[in-house]
Amino acid sequence: MKKFSIVIAGGGSTFTPGIVLMLLDNLDKFPIRKLKFYDNDGARQATIAGACEVILREQAPDIEFLATTDPEEAFTDVDFVMAHIRVGKYAMRELDEKIPLKHGVVGQETCGPGGIAYGMRSIGGVLEIIDYTEKYSPAAWILNYSNPAAIVAEATRRLRPNSKVLNICDMPVGIETHMAQILGIESRKEMVIRYYGLNHFGWWTDIRDKNGNDLMPRLKAHVSKYGYVVNNGGDNQHVEASWNDTFAKARDVFAVDPETLPNTYLKYYFYPDYVVEHSNPEYTRANEVMDGREKFVFSECQKVIDNQTTKGCALHVDEHASYIVDLARAIAYNTKERMLLIVENKGAISNFDQTAMVEIPCIVGSQGPEPLSIGEIPQFQKGLMEQQVSVEKLAVEAWATQSYQRLWQAITLSRTVPSAKVAKEILDDLIAANKDFWPELHKEEAVPVIS
Repeated sequence: MKKFSIVIAGGGSTFTPGIVLMLLDNLDKFPIRKLKFYDNDGARQATIAGACEVILREQAPDIEFLATTDPEEAFTDVDFVMAHIRVGKYAMRELDEKIPLKHGVVGQETCGPGGIAYGMRSIGGVLEIIDYTEKYSPAAWILNYSNPAAIVAEATRRLRPNSKVLNICDMPVGIETHMAQILGIESRKEMVIRYYGLNHFGWWTDIRDKNGNDLMPRLKAHVSKYGYVVNNGGDNQHVEASWNDTFAKARDVFAVDPETLPNTYLKYYFYPDYVVEHSNPEYTRANEVMDGREKFVFSECQKVIDNQTTKGCALHVDEHASYIVDLARAIAYNTKERMLLIVENKGAISNFDQTAMVEIPCIVGSQGPEPLSIGEIPQFQKGLMEQQVSVEKLAVEAWATQSYQRLWQAITLSRTVPSAKVAKEILDDLIAANKDFWPELHKEEAVPVIS
C-alpha cells in the first residue's frame, strides 16, 4: 500500500497536535511515510513540533518528520497539504472581536466585520501556500481548512481557479456529532444528510439513517427545546461557556424556520442584538481561547519536550479532524465518500448565483468532488444567502483591487451591521489595526464625511 507524504501548513497551531494524533490513529487506513510542519513563526512551531516529534517516536518511529520555515523544504515531495493557518495569530483575532463590539456590533471570528478583517489577512497567506505547492509539488492536493473558509474559498475560486485546492470546514461535523448524541447513535457517519448554504451559513434539510428512516422529527423535537446542547457532547473542542450558549441559542434560530435544522453560526445574523448584549467587550472568545486551549496545548507540549515522553500527557485526538483523513482517503483511494465541501455552485442550487462558493454534499474521488444536486431553495434562505455571498465577493474584490470602497460596501452589507456610517467607523479602525497584514486600500473617489 502506498504511503503518503503530508505537510501541515500552520505547524504552530494549537490544533496541530490533535491532528497528528488523529493521523496516527488512522495509519491503517491512511499510511504516512513523511510528515512535515511548515509555519512562518519558527519559535511558536518549535514547541508544537518538539512534542509531536516525541509522539511520533513513540507511536510511529518509521515516519520521517521535519519542521521547517523554509517553503522549498516544506512543500517539496508532498502528496497532501493540510492547511490551517491563522495570519496575525490570536492577537489579531482579539482585535477582530473587540473593534466591532466597541461600535455595538457583533465581534466574531468569521462573521460580520471581524470575519471580513480575518479574511483580508487570510487571503494572501492561503494563496502563498497554493503557490508554494504548485511550484514544488504540483500534483499535490491542498486540503484547506483555514478560516474564514467562505472568504478564502471565494478567493481561491477567483484568484487561483485552476488550483487543486479543496475548501472544508469542521463546524457541520461538530454539530452532527451533537446530533448523533441526541439520537443515541454511535457516530455521525451513521447519518445520511442533505445540507446546503454558505460556510457557517447553512441548513440541514434531511437526515436519515442508513436504512432510510427519517431522523429529523426526533432532532427537531430536541432542538426546539434545548438547541444542540447534550449532557455529554463528547466534543473536546467546543467546551467553553460561549460555545454552550451558541449550541443553546440554536433553539431560537430553529424557530425562525422549523422546516430545517440550522448551523449554529446563524445566531450571529438572526440575533445580533442578543449576541452583542451577551458579549463582554473586554473579554471575548479570543481571550477564552488564549487563556484556555492555547495555554493548555503549549504547556502540555512543553511537558512532553521536558520529559521526552507522552506519559501523563493530556493532549488528545481531535475527532473533528477525522474528516481531513476521510477527505484525503477519498482522493487517494477513490472511495467516493459523501462529504460536505465548499464548492462552486455551477447549478447545484438551481435558483442561486452560479459562481457562489456553496457548502453542499459532494461525492469525493480521485478527481476531486462531484457536487450533488440540491435543486431550488426557499425564498428565505435564498435572500439571506444572496446578501451574505455578496459580502464575501465584495471582500475578495476589495483585497484583489485594494479598494476601500468595496470593503466599506462589504461591511455595510453584512446583516450584523446597522448602517453604512457604523460600517465606515469600524472599517477605519480595522485598517489601523491591520496595517501590517492587509494590502493598502485606496479610495476611488473622495468619500464624504458622514455626520
